[in-house]
Amino acid sequence: MAVQLERGVDFPMVDLANIAYYPRIFDLAHRFFEDAWKEICDIRYADLLLSRKTGFPVVHVESDFHAPLRYGDTIIATIWIDTIGESSCTWRYEFHNQNEELLWTSSQVTVCVDMDSMKRRTIPDDLRQGLEACRRDE
Repeated sequence: MAVQLERGVDFPMVDLANIAYYPRIFDLAHRFFEDAWKEICDIRYADLLLSRKTGFPVVHVESDFHAPLRYGDTIIATIWIDTIGESSCTWRYEFHNQNEELLWTSSQVTVCVDMDSMKRRTIPDDLRQGLEACRRDE
């Protein structure tokens, strides 16, 4: 099942045009990514990195900006896993505002790595189980 999380667009995220500066949108997506681990695999991303020494850095990103994120908006992020391989998975993101307007979509491929060596590794079975269950709701 896809995960839904919410965060506000804060003043430091916007530029003089009162829209979120695009690097801030990627930062927001990463914050949602970190928060999603608790929902998907019942582990904090910090614990995954620091205790289990397992990370999922992004290796490929495709994004479309559909409408501006504005100061004061509440962003509802829907996140799901589109595909999962031996060591990589594709995360899909949809951002809507409080008015249900589609703002941003993205496809991001991450690769499971050992944090000490930064070498690719097989996705551990317990994480795979959670990731495989995080599919788009039909």
